[in-house]
Formats: sequence, C-alpha cells, structure tokens
Amino acid sequence: MQSNLYVTNLSYTVDSDALRAHFGSCGDVVAADIIMDRETGRSRGFGFVEMGTQEQAQKAIETLNDQPLGGRALGVALARPRK
Repeated sequence: MQSNLYVTNLSYTVDSDALRAHFGSCGDVVAADIIMDRETGRSRGFGFVEMGTQEQAQKAIETLNDQPLGGRALGVALARPRK
C-alpha cells in the first residue's frame, strides 16, 4: 500500500526533482508533484509526495517535518483522500 504526503511551505525555487531527492532519504518516492498556479506558472508553495509504503511515509513525516528545504521549514503530513 502506498501513502501520499501533503507538503507545505515550499520555497518557490524548489522543483519536483529537488522534492523527490529530499524525500528519497526516507525511502522510495513513487511521485513528487508541486502544485503550480495556472495563470502565472509559479509554484503555489505546496505539493504532494507519494511514498512506497506507509512506514516510509511515517518516517518522512517524523524526519522531514519542520526541516529546511530551500530556506524554508517544510510542513509534512498525511494527505487527505480526495472526495
């Protein structure tokens, strides 16, 4: 089973590759996506990371929450399922 993480407070300079590499220290990253503004094409400051297992997702939350990336402390939590 895979687990999705909601990542907040992303610096506008962080791209999906940097996000993938940062979370790779906690396990297998299935996908890393930064949400972009449709009008400006600029990052909206949050994204989603899909980890390979629930254990890896929990490790990422414990390890990377409030840790810096691109000069800002990340917020990392389990993503809510879409309705």
